[in-house]
Amino acid sequence: MKNPKISIVTPSYNQGDFIGDAIQSLLDQGYENFEHIIIDAVSTDNTHEVVSRYPHVTFISEPDEGQSDALNKGFKRATGDIVGWLNADDFYMPDTFNKVLKVLEDPKVDAVYSNVRFIDGEGNYTRDLIEHKVVKWLAWFYCYIPSTTFFFKREIMDDGPFIDKDFHISMDMELFARLLHKGYKFQYVNDFFASFRWHGGNKSIESKEVEDIRMKEGVTILNRYSPLNLSMSKFNLSMYGKVQAASKVFRAMAKTQNYKYKLKDWAR
Repeated sequence: MKNPKISIVTPSYNQGDFIGDAIQSLLDQGYENFEHIIIDAVSTDNTHEVVSRYPHVTFISEPDEGQSDALNKGFKRATGDIVGWLNADDFYMPDTFNKVLKVLEDPKVDAVYSNVRFIDGEGNYTRDLIEHKVVKWLAWFYCYIPSTTFFFKREIMDDGPFIDKDFHISMDMELFARLLHKGYKFQYVNDFFASFRWHGGNKSIESKEVEDIRMKEGVTILNRYSPLNLSMSKFNLSMYGKVQAASKVFRAMAKTQNYKYKLKDWAR
């Protein structure tokens, strides 16, 4: 495919302090054939003012049912050969589009992801999150694919990989577990495609409420894509948490570039 079109979808709500960085990071790629679709939930800050400085952006501001609904609206509007999901407070690293295009030239690869760089609210570097190659069964317990570094081909889009609106915290984890369950081939690249910004407004900041939701959504994912079928009893939720914690050793092994032991993939 020569000069493929890249579509980037950005859900937005009151991220006017950061959304300019997200938009500019696409322009800084030096790649002309792209579209940027921002689905905004009627922000009450300066988001509209910032976005209006960039006439190339497709900006839709209307009430929605949350982040998952906004993403679905954006994916349905996307016309690109390759699609990415960039949150309004994150941004792409230089040359990411060229790196993604090089990997996705391979007809055997359906999607690509990388490590992610963490920054604070002021844009200062804090640390790197190093990820690993695909291990299907780990996708039942961890979202080890950073959504902001994830790019996928149009063929996946046409198969309807829309976000499940019933998930409020783990919608990305459910999406990746579903696509892997369907047999799509993901390629991990030991590089950094994007920076993820941690600040006071992050939806995924841990709390007792968030942890409870995450655990229940995790069991739902496990039931959907594994041979198990667990109820939401306190015992099962506790056991899920214990297995998740124990799985950290496999995560550590998978992150080792030259690990000696092949991780058996129990995914059906």
